[in-house]
Amino acid sequence: MADKQDPAIRVMLLPKDTNGYGTIFGGVIMSHLDIAGAVEAHKHRQGRVVTVAIDKVEFIAPVYVGDLVSFYTETLKVGHTSVTVSIEVEALRADGSGTVRVTEAKAVYVAVDGAGRPVPIREAG
Repeated sequence: MADKQDPAIRVMLLPKDTNGYGTIFGGVIMSHLDIAGAVEAHKHRQGRVVTVAIDKVEFIAPVYVGDLVSFYTETLKVGHTSVTVSIEVEALRADGSGTVRVTEAKAVYVAVDGAGRPVPIREAG
């Protein structure tokens, strides 16, 4: 990813987000990852966008309760009806031990109308 700016979203995860092992449930991270990607896609389309694909999500490091998790995004490609976004996830450890990379992914969002049909990203006018 090019130089990091402000994250698309930043969250502090809480005990309700943990799995049976006491770490943050991967599905919670994936949900926020998808939201962060949609935030980036909305820079190109003010209307509705839907997720059509997220590539491989491999967790590199666990996330713990109280960690501050940042989701950095970058637009990779804008097509006729779709936007491809890169998302990188980092956790600032609550215990003060530093920042770790958690995961990364690429996601594709498609602009749709009220009936769910694909529409151009950039509307005429």
